Amino acid sequence: MYLATTGRPDTPPAPGSAPGAARRVPGTVIALGAVSLVTDISSEMVTAVLPLYFVLGLGLSPLQFGFLDGLFNGVTALVRLAGGHAADRGGRHKRVAGAGYALSAFSRLGLLLAGGATGGIAAALAADRIGKGIRTAPRDAMITLSGPPETLGRAFGVHRAMDTTGALLGPLAAFGLLWATADAYDAVFVVSFCIGLLGVVLLALLVPGHFTPPAPTPASPARDRRSVLEPLRSPAFRRILAAAALLGAATIGDAFVYLLLQRRLDVGVVWFPLLPLGAAAVYLLLAVPAGRLADRVGRRVPFLCGHGALLAAYLLLLTPINGTALLTLVLVLVGAFYATTDGVLMALAGPLLPAARRASGLALLQTGQAVARLIAAAGFGAAWTLWGPRPALAVAAAAMLTALVLARAALPRTEQERQSP
Repeated sequence: MYLATTGRPDTPPAPGSAPGAARRVPGTVIALGAVSLVTDISSEMVTAVLPLYFVLGLGLSPLQFGFLDGLFNGVTALVRLAGGHAADRGGRHKRVAGAGYALSAFSRLGLLLAGGATGGIAAALAADRIGKGIRTAPRDAMITLSGPPETLGRAFGVHRAMDTTGALLGPLAAFGLLWATADAYDAVFVVSFCIGLLGVVLLALLVPGHFTPPAPTPASPARDRRSVLEPLRSPAFRRILAAAALLGAATIGDAFVYLLLQRRLDVGVVWFPLLPLGAAAVYLLLAVPAGRLADRVGRRVPFLCGHGALLAAYLLLLTPINGTALLTLVLVLVGAFYATTDGVLMALAGPLLPAARRASGLALLQTGQAVARLIAAAGFGAAWTLWGPRPALAVAAAAMLTALVLARAALPRTEQERQSP
């Protein structure tokens, strides 16, 4: 997809690399992107219908949905550290990531077997999120270890673009199945399982088993190599973690944004799974340009601007704007938020971590975000239930503005920013 065309012609190669190497996205990144593409088709088929299934199908209140949604995201925090630590021990990134992908795939069978039982559905979704928590840090560590640090923004941009292609196709597949089967959720779960299993096969066949850092990385003292919290020794990493957690605590979650749009615009139930497609399409279009921009100007600025876009989406939902204009603007801003923050944050933090603790460090960072978003989802759900959606959203917007000010002060300036006039 972007094998030889993602770099600028005048980009100098990394020291010791072959001519033109810096202009190429490593094959491992493409392979991991293919795995993520297929897996995201599987997962987003289910994710696209969950808000309706919980709120409209099972009759949960916004408070209950907010608690469950935050809990399922928070579950990943319990296993990310273990997954990152296990991956770093002996360089078993592929093996640990494969276990996570497999667990998520088989969780679809759990949804099928649960029928309409809320407890069974909750257990299956928890298994899916545990699988995601196990695989994410090792996967991102493999990306950072596959190419030179100065091109990580582009590498993550390409990976996230492929990942988002799956996120774009997943809701379409769910929509098509629900349309063809008269809202038979079981069909969605079966097809999702088969596609998820294909992702595991692709990982086994296409991704190498061991990684050697392509460039010198920060040293890691031998006595600390088994410490999960060793990455916190870096002051710069601690500041990135604090900023990411602050911003995560002000992020209410996509599901609530889509539910707000559905209520505001009276979107029909059958069309609801298509709402994430607009944001996914924008993410797909902007992921690579955002990664290249981050490599050029520094990763701090795009990361902050992305959260500014999310703040703008919250504010738009508070305005009298309605109809297609509101729908389009909000989905564009949500897509821009993900394009400029998801992979950019990993590219910002990765080079600060020693190669031997890369997965553990990224797991710490992702855990901070997961815990913060757990608090945000539960808090927003409670505020919605007690005060109504509009006051709750106003509080969320104020929280995001405050978090942006604090994060701007906390994030360390990048090398590109220090060199700019």
